[in-house]
Amino acid sequence: MLQIHVVVSLIAILFGLLVLYGLLSARLSSSWTAIFLVTTILTSLTGFPLAPFGFDPPRAVGVISLVLLAVAVAAYYAFHLAGAWRWIFVGAAVTALYLNVFVLIVQSFTKLSFLKALAPTQSELPFVATQVVALLAFVALGVWAARRLRRGYRGAAAKREARPVRHASAPPQSGAPSRREDGRWRDELEVYPGAPVMANWGLRQALL
Repeated sequence: MLQIHVVVSLIAILFGLLVLYGLLSARLSSSWTAIFLVTTILTSLTGFPLAPFGFDPPRAVGVISLVLLAVAVAAYYAFHLAGAWRWIFVGAAVTALYLNVFVLIVQSFTKLSFLKALAPTQSELPFVATQVVALLAFVALGVWAARRLRRGYRGAAAKREARPVRHASAPPQSGAPSRREDGRWRDELEVYPGAPVMANWGLRQALL
């Protein structure tokens, strides 16, 4: 069980960093997000059966992480990042990722001999400095990600409003480009970060 817990936690951190990159670039991948949420939930769940038993700090972190992940899942899948749920999702997801990294740092200073020699009681400066740097980094990245995601939605909304509306019954104007060009549909799928994929007029007509 311990090996499974470690592998799942490392996968969760990897995909959490990919999700964080997606947030910072205002292009959130639904696949990366799903893997991150599932593996982070599994990380917390697989940590409870591990010795030593009892409600200790690692299990407290696991409970907090599960609460944050429940909020993140609701914000992403139930409320589709609408309005304030974007900020809530970013806060919950980034905090859950930070908690995984926090535990990783603790375990690294516990299990790796060269790090344990630097902070045998985990109250020494190297351990404290590492945790403080990690905390400040995630706070800064979380604020940046929230601002970037907000700008991405604003830009997508403005782009959609600026596009001319064409009705299905309206014939194409003379001289308008063909709906096919080199075997590809000219009309594109527009993907908004974290939102479902929506097809525009041309693709809908092509599929009918």
